[in-house]
Amino acid sequence: MFEIIAEPNRRAILSLLVSSQQSVGEIERELRMPQPMVSKHLRVLRDAGFVESTVDAQRRLYRLKPEPFQEVDAWLAPFRRFWSVHVDALERHLDRMDHMDHMDQSSTPTKKKTRGRR
Repeated sequence: MFEIIAEPNRRAILSLLVSSQQSVGEIERELRMPQPMVSKHLRVLRDAGFVESTVDAQRRLYRLKPEPFQEVDAWLAPFRRFWSVHVDALERHLDRMDHMDHMDQSSTPTKKKTRGRR
């Protein structure tokens, strides 16, 4: 699964499909990618279950399927908690440092810098 979304062109296609379903031609124009390349990446994404297609008149429209993204999200959940704890600790540390800086500034008089004239 991660091998599939690791490829930059496939990630670009997935990003386009987040907002709406797209045809091969629309993806090709938006990403300025040759049609055979778009088709190849869409086939890989479809075979892996990331996208599905429907036929609308003479166009094939592609859209995201939610299931693989739910799997990725579930896998990432523990890592989000890990980072959240560390980011919260960093925020508390920075708040303490900011508070200490304000205390230092209010308790010591500041000297004005003077420039010597030549």
